Amino acid sequence: MKQFRLPDLGEGLQEAEIIEWHVQPGDTVEVDQLLVSVETAKAIVEVPSPRAGVVSRCFGAPGDLLHVGSPLVEFEGPAEDSGTVVGSLGQAAGHSDLAADDFIIGAAPSSRAARAVRAAPRARQLAERLGVALDTLQGSGTDGLITEEDVQRAAAGPDGGEAVRSVRRSMARNMARAHAEVVPVTLVEDADLHLWPSGQRDPMVRLARAIARACLSEPALNVAFDGVRMSLVRHQQVDLGVAVDTPDGLFVPVLRDVANRDAEDLRAGLDRLRADVLNRSIPPRELMGATITLSNYGTLFGRYASPVVVPPQVAIVGAGVIRDQVVAVDGQPVVHRILPLSLTVDHRAVTGGEAARFLKALVTDLQRAE
Repeated sequence: MKQFRLPDLGEGLQEAEIIEWHVQPGDTVEVDQLLVSVETAKAIVEVPSPRAGVVSRCFGAPGDLLHVGSPLVEFEGPAEDSGTVVGSLGQAAGHSDLAADDFIIGAAPSSRAARAVRAAPRARQLAERLGVALDTLQGSGTDGLITEEDVQRAAAGPDGGEAVRSVRRSMARNMARAHAEVVPVTLVEDADLHLWPSGQRDPMVRLARAIARACLSEPALNVAFDGVRMSLVRHQQVDLGVAVDTPDGLFVPVLRDVANRDAEDLRAGLDRLRADVLNRSIPPRELMGATITLSNYGTLFGRYASPVVVPPQVAIVGAGVIRDQVVAVDGQPVVHRILPLSLTVDHRAVTGGEAARFLKALVTDLQRAE
C-alpha cells in the first residue's frame, strides 16, 4: 500500500482538524483531485491528491486532529510513502496503527489476553501528566484510538468540557506567550472628529492611514523585537494587522503597505480581507507578517481597552465607540463626535516618550479635515 501523509501546510502550521472527506475507500481519484478539507489555526485548507489511483483507506474522521506527517490517505499499490513527511511521527497525534502505541493493562508484556489499550503517543504523555487512566477511556479515533481530545475530556471531569481547537487554540497560545514575554504599557486619548465630513461613520480607512503616518512620525513603534537576542528589525513599510471578530475566534489579516495606498484601495483591501476571513478562504500568508495591529472593538462596544501586543510586534492601537460628547470650545460647551483611542506598547522596546509621540501624531492626523 502507498500512503500519503498530511503535508507541510506552510507558515509554521503543524496540525489540522479534519472538516470533511471528499473521497471514500474504493474511490478512484486523479492527480490534484480534492481529497479532504482540513482546518488549521489560520484557515480552511483543501488537500489535493498527489497521485492517481484507488483509495484503500482514509485516516481519521471529521473532528479528528492530525499532525503534519500523520497518515492521511492510503492508496492501492506498492508500499512507499508519497507524502511530504515533516517532523517525527513519534510526536504526532495521528489516528492510525503507525501512530498508535499498543500496550497491555494488568498482564505481562508477552501476554495478549488482557485488553489492549491503543493510544497515540502524545495522548499517553498527556494522560500521564493529567493522571488519567487510559484503560477507562473509549477512544474516538480510528479503530478506537485514544486521542489527546479523549484525555482532555476525561480530565475535565463529570461536568464535561470542550477541547479548544483551531483558531481559539492558536489565540490561547499567542495570548499566553504575549502575557509571558511582553511588558505592556497603555496610553489613552480622544480624537475630536468634528472636522470630519458629515455622514462619515466608518473610521477604518482613516484609522489605517493615520496609523501609517504616525509610524512614519515615530518609527520606533513599527519594529519587530526579539527579546531573546535583544535585537530589533526596523520595518521599511507599514503592514497593518486588522483584528476581525468571528464566531470561530479572532483573526488578524494583514493590510499591506498602508502608507503607500490611497483610500479607495485601502477600502477595497479591507473589504476583501474581511470577506475572506468570514468565508474561511483567506490564505495563511495573509495572516502573517503584520508590523503593527489595529483592534477596532468600537464596532461592538467599549470606550477604552488595554489591547494585547503579540510579539514580535511592539504596539497595538485600540479604537472605541465613536460617540457624541460635550467638549469645551472657547469656554463654551458644544457637542462633538469623539473617538476614544488606546495604545499599548511593549515597554521592553518602546519608551514612554516614543509611545506618547506616536499617539499624539495619530490623534493629530485623525482630527484633520480630510
